[in-house]
Amino acid sequence: MQNDLNKYRMNVSRRKFLTGAGLGLGTIGLGSLLVPGIFKKGGAEENALPLGLPHFAPKAKRVIYLFQNGAPSQLESFDYKPLLTKMQGKDLPAEIRMGQRLTGMTSNYDKFPLVGSKFAFSQHGQSGAWISELFPNIARIADDICIVKTVHTDAINHDPALTFFQTGAQQGNRPSMGSWLSYGLGSENKNLPSFCVLLSKGKGNGQGVYSKLWSNGFLDSSHQGVVFSSGEDPVLYLKNPEGQDKLSRRSMLDHIGQLNEMAYEQFGDPEIANKIQQYEMAYRMQTAVPELTDITREPDHIIRLYGADALVPGSFAANCLLARKLSESGVRFVQLYHQGWDQHGNLVGEMPMQAKDVDRASAALITDLKQRGLLDETLVIWGGEFGRTNYSQGMITKDNYGRDHHPRCFSIWMAGGGIKPGIVYGETDEFGYNIVKDPVSVHDLHATLLHLLGLNHEQLTYKHLGRRYRLTDIEGQLIEGLMA
Repeated sequence: MQNDLNKYRMNVSRRKFLTGAGLGLGTIGLGSLLVPGIFKKGGAEENALPLGLPHFAPKAKRVIYLFQNGAPSQLESFDYKPLLTKMQGKDLPAEIRMGQRLTGMTSNYDKFPLVGSKFAFSQHGQSGAWISELFPNIARIADDICIVKTVHTDAINHDPALTFFQTGAQQGNRPSMGSWLSYGLGSENKNLPSFCVLLSKGKGNGQGVYSKLWSNGFLDSSHQGVVFSSGEDPVLYLKNPEGQDKLSRRSMLDHIGQLNEMAYEQFGDPEIANKIQQYEMAYRMQTAVPELTDITREPDHIIRLYGADALVPGSFAANCLLARKLSESGVRFVQLYHQGWDQHGNLVGEMPMQAKDVDRASAALITDLKQRGLLDETLVIWGGEFGRTNYSQGMITKDNYGRDHHPRCFSIWMAGGGIKPGIVYGETDEFGYNIVKDPVSVHDLHATLLHLLGLNHEQLTYKHLGRRYRLTDIEGQLIEGLMA
């Protein structure tokens, strides 16, 4: 045994040692090039993450979330219920409602008159998915998307439901989905933020959106979403002040950076380091953003694909096209909010206008990503914060009706980024009121989203005020049936 050990020691020559050490240093250097920031700490040591390094091999690299703010009715879009038409005007059976909590708008109702969709449905794709006539373009990409009919949520009113979907909690001051991804994976493009937000308004009754929805919460401020506006300046205060050129701007930032570094050395506040990074990011964005936001540079066939509204700044179509450009340039998470889906009364009058606003551009985004070879690595999600009741809120007339909030079951669709294409997932009862197969909670959706991007939702945590937080709180199960 001793002879074998001596023989091993004799084999470790200076040449072998230096060769091995050189290979190790080379590996470290390669790692720092492939995953920038891998050896940097992200704030407090316990919360430090090697940015850009997933827990396992991801199926998606980035996300585009087309959030339909105000809650589109699943009964007029993707969950066909002919029984409601047959039972038009009859009261919702008590054994179906089971005493479910109602909103203040219908809690004093004695009757809950069922109402079927005014709009026709037909089957599409190999799966035979039932899709409303309001969404003809989405129907044409039925084989590229996965319709999920069994999402449910804990909240029944807009603000808490919207906040819950974006942050995993109904109260504020929690990091949003995009902030968690920025924290866990970092940015793919040093000249652009990892999390961008785009806003548009439809022609229907709107619900507001607030900055808490793209807030970094208790994460470092470098992870908050950057809002792109539809005005002359897509990102406010990005241009140099009047009378200041690029060289003087660079000199000013260098001096501010030196002062901030002195302050950081004295106080050790990580927000000072974040501020330095943000100043530098803004300087680099001065070159990258104007070119990205110039839709007129897109070829004519792309404009035709998205429709004429793509040339109208701030429209849903323009934002879908911008989302593709941002995602293609390496932005990790692009969040769109399209307002106007709150149809309590004039559903028949408003929903067709809302659907027309989003139908063509939503389908165009999937087609555009697919033809560029980007769909497989880009997860696209389309849907609102809850669904709509199968009974009418208010009087049913010959030509109109409305629907109240319904959190028990509603539909979204997903595409790309490791999602099974061309399937319908989950089933609701014949009244479209309760889930009968494969329920999907908001926490489940978040867990699956993180998994597709290579992150274990139970391991992506941040310690704050003595507690370890995560996007999925203490819940969340992977939806295996959705993943390819």
